[in-house]
Amino acid sequence: MSKMRFLTQAAAGLGFTALAGLAMAQTAPGDAQTIAQGKYLATAGDCAACHTAPGGQPMAGGLAIQTPFGKIIAPNITPDKATGIGNMSDAEFIKALKQGIGHSGHLYPAMPYVYYNKVPDDQILAIRAYLNTLKPVDHKVVSDQLPFPYNIRAAMIGWNLLFFPDKGDFKPDASQSAAWNRGAYLVQGLEHCAACHTPKNALGGDETGHEFQGSIVDGMNAPNITASWNGIGSWSVQDIADYLKTGHNQYAVASGPMAEAVKNSTSQLTDADVKAMAVYIKSQAGAGGTAPAPVAANDPAMLAGAKIYNDECAACHTGSGMGKAGIFPALVKSPVVQADKPATLIGIVLHGGHGVGIPTAPTAPAMPSFGWLLSDQQIADVATYVRNSWGNAAPAVSADEVSKARAGKSN
Repeated sequence: MSKMRFLTQAAAGLGFTALAGLAMAQTAPGDAQTIAQGKYLATAGDCAACHTAPGGQPMAGGLAIQTPFGKIIAPNITPDKATGIGNMSDAEFIKALKQGIGHSGHLYPAMPYVYYNKVPDDQILAIRAYLNTLKPVDHKVVSDQLPFPYNIRAAMIGWNLLFFPDKGDFKPDASQSAAWNRGAYLVQGLEHCAACHTPKNALGGDETGHEFQGSIVDGMNAPNITASWNGIGSWSVQDIADYLKTGHNQYAVASGPMAEAVKNSTSQLTDADVKAMAVYIKSQAGAGGTAPAPVAANDPAMLAGAKIYNDECAACHTGSGMGKAGIFPALVKSPVVQADKPATLIGIVLHGGHGVGIPTAPTAPAMPSFGWLLSDQQIADVATYVRNSWGNAAPAVSADEVSKARAGKSN
C-alpha cells in the first residue's frame, strides 16, 4: 500500500484525473459528524499517500508516479473550483470512486475504484464532505502523461470487462463474526490491501485465486499475507494488529511503502478496526503447498554468507535469526526473507531501511546500508544464507540480481 502503484500496483486515491472544472453544483457543507466520519474514511482509504506531494499542500496532488506503462501525476483533490474538484457533483464523485468514470472518460485503475466499489454511497459522500473542508489550492496538475497507446482511455472499457466485476457494495457473510465482516470490508474496500498484496497479470488485473499472495510494488515485495508457508501463518491476530497499529511486532518492522501505509492510515484507525482487519487477514488460508528444499548448508554461498552474517548482521538480528522484538525484525519464517523474489531483502541490504514512527512511538528503528561495504556477490551470499537458515527455505540469490538492484533495475 504505497505511492508507486498503477495497473499492476494500484494506489490509494489516484484517478480523479480531469474531474475539475465542471459546471456542476458543489456538495453542500456537511455536518460535523459527517465530516469527522469522512476524515476517518479518507484516512482508511490512505488518500494522502498519493495526493499529497512531498513538501506540497495536503491533497493538492503533484506526486509523480512512475509506472510500468509511463508516468502519471496525482491530481489535485482539494475543493478548488478551477484546478481541484470543487465543481464536481456528488453523483460524479460517486461515479469516479466506485465505477472509475470521470469527466474525461474512464479512469485508470491507479485510482482503486475496483476496491472502493464496495464502499456504500453515503460513506463516499462523507469523504466528499471532508474534502470540502480542506483549503482550496490553486494547483493545476496534468495527471495523464502516459504515452500512446496507454493514453487511450477507451481501452479501459475492455479492461473493466475483464478485471472489474462491479459487484457493488460489500455484502456481509452471515456465517462470520461481526469483527470478521468489519475487517473484510476494510481490507477488501477502503484499505484496498489486494492492490499491493495480490499478484497482477500482464494487463494489471488481480490474479484470480491468488488473493493476498504477494506482489512487487515499486521494486519491493509486498509480501504474502496469507497463512501459506512463506506468508504470515505463524503470526497471531494480535501480531497482525500490532504490526498494523505500530508498524512492528515480534516478527517484523514495516519499512518502505508499508511504513507509509501504517503512518498515514492503519496507525490512525481505532483499535477495534485494526483488530477486525487482523481477524480477517488471519483467516486467509492462501494456496497451501510445501516449502522448497533449502539450499544445502555446505553450499559455497551458504558458507560465505554465514561468515558475512556473523560479522555484520548477528549483533542485531542475533545468531539465531530471531532479532529483538520491536527493534530488529526476526529473519526466521519472515515472508519478506522467504519471498519468491528477493527484491526487498536485496534492497534493504543495499540501501538500508527505516521503520515507521507514529505519535505513540516516534523513534523508529533503522538499518544501515551495506551497499558501500559489500560486493554484489557478498550481498547475494548473505541473502542466500538468511533465506535458507533457521528453518527458512527459498531460492538462492545471484550476484546478477544484486547488480541489477544496485543499478535501479527490477529483477
